[in-house]
Amino acid sequence: MAFAISSPNFSEGAEIPRKYTCSGADISPEFHWTDPPTGTRSFALIADDPDAPVGTWTHWVLFDLSEQTRGLAEDLPKVGEIMTGVRQGRNDFRKLGYGGPCPPPGKPHRYFFKLFALDTKLNLKAGASKAEVEQAMKNHVLGEAQTMGTFKR
Repeated sequence: MAFAISSPNFSEGAEIPRKYTCSGADISPEFHWTDPPTGTRSFALIADDPDAPVGTWTHWVLFDLSEQTRGLAEDLPKVGEIMTGVRQGRNDFRKLGYGGPCPPPGKPHRYFFKLFALDTKLNLKAGASKAEVEQAMKNHVLGEAQTMGTFKR
């Protein structure tokens, strides 16, 4: 099997339920993953929308998940540290944690949830930006898995 991420809340390419968006409760979906590459020491997750009118919009930055972790529960708290050592960055809504899909009315947008298997922990402070996490991940990515959902208002 290959390194893969999925959500029981929506299928690949399907609409993300309203509950996980700004039109609903705006809580984070549940995720599971399988078969990370050998040598994985931590995971980072970045969720973004490349269809946003201002350019790619970051909805979630999460890092330093233990190599033993194989999923995320639904409705994670929107705080800097959610479990010992597991930190969340600042999204483009300028808030910590998950900020659900919230596109302007019109065509559906695509939301990519990208999970990175890393050969190290990043040890960044909570509130790190997507750019800071990507910079810290350079030369440490062993594998990447992603799933995509859509949403329109």
